[in-house]
Amino acid sequence: MKCPFCSYRDSRVIDSRAVEDGTSIRRRRECPDCGRRFTTYEKYEETPLVVSKKDGRRELFDAKKLLGGLLKAFEKRPVPYEKVQEIADGVERELRMNGESEVESTRIGELVMRHLEETDQIAYVRFASVYRQFADVKNFMQELERIMHKDQQGK
Repeated sequence: MKCPFCSYRDSRVIDSRAVEDGTSIRRRRECPDCGRRFTTYEKYEETPLVVSKKDGRRELFDAKKLLGGLLKAFEKRPVPYEKVQEIADGVERELRMNGESEVESTRIGELVMRHLEETDQIAYVRFASVYRQFADVKNFMQELERIMHKDQQGK
């Protein structure tokens, strides 16, 4: 690596350490020409994740948008912010672990629904009402009955 002080074209690594939970490497370097030391960071390049929408549009995955939707679903619910953030991180991790550069918006919605149903039924119903676009109260009640039936079987 080129020295930032004298522009010498080489440097030697003195020390390397993993940082940011092992997703980066911090390297302490020394220039053999001027003897000055400097720090560099090495990080893998994350490929962009593209979301294909129902109407055919494509947009970049936005973790803030996902978190915003979750926060709306959990509004006034006794769930700590850290748990909401954990769900958002888990959904993004699952999407990226698939290894595909493009994902359908319905896949994201289904992952969110699964996490919400396991965490808080009220947040689940709130999210479902927007995501599934219930046409009327009958559709809404069918979803509530499905949750209640599943809950009764689990006990």
